[in-house]
Amino acid sequence: MFNTRPAVIATIAALSVAAVPSPIAAQATGDLAAVQKHLQSVTTMTADFSQADRNGKVLTGVLTLKKPGKLRFQYEKGVPILIVAEGGALTFIDYSVKQVQRWPIKNSPLGVLLDPSRDITRYAKLVPGYDNRVVSVEANDPKHPEYGRITLVFARDAAAPGGLMLQGWVALDSQNNRTTIRLSKQKFGGPVSDNTFRWNDPRRTR
Repeated sequence: MFNTRPAVIATIAALSVAAVPSPIAAQATGDLAAVQKHLQSVTTMTADFSQADRNGKVLTGVLTLKKPGKLRFQYEKGVPILIVAEGGALTFIDYSVKQVQRWPIKNSPLGVLLDPSRDITRYAKLVPGYDNRVVSVEANDPKHPEYGRITLVFARDAAAPGGLMLQGWVALDSQNNRTTIRLSKQKFGGPVSDNTFRWNDPRRTR
C-alpha cells in the first residue's frame, strides 16, 4: 500500500478456521464477533505508529482515524510523505517529487478499518495462534484479490472497545508489497476535527 516492504509483526500461520476442532471453532466465532464489535464501536482513534520494512528501516508518526472513511498518517518530521483517506479515496502524497496518487478506499486493505457498516464475518477469518491473549484476523475480498489483504492484530483488553486493543496490522497489496504497522498510545473517542484530513496539493503552483 505504501510502496514499502516491511517485516512482519509476527509469524502468522494461515490456517482455515473451518479445519480446527469445534470447541476452538466456537471460540473463533466469538473472537470474530468481538473484532466486529470493536470496529463498530470505534468512532475516532489517535495513536503513535511505527512502520518498519524488511531492510530494517523504521518510520514513525501519528495516526488519526475518524469514521466513516477518514484517516491520516502524519509521518515524522523530515519525511516528505503524507497519507490521507477522505471522500471515499485514499491519497498518497509525496512532496519530494510533487506526486499524488489516489484510489478508492474500498480497493485498499485499510477499508476494513474505515467502514463500520461492513460485516467482517463475510470476508474475514480468525488466524489461530499460540497466545490466547492475542487475536489475529485476516481480511480480504476473494472476488477481488487485486485489493490485497490485511491481518489485524489485537490484544485482549477489557477496557478497550469490544474488549480488544488494536495493536497494528500487516497489509499485503496485489504486488506482494508488505506493510507492517505497530501502534502505541492508542486513544479512542476523542474529538477530531474534519480539518485534520485536509492536505496541501504539491502540484498546485502559486
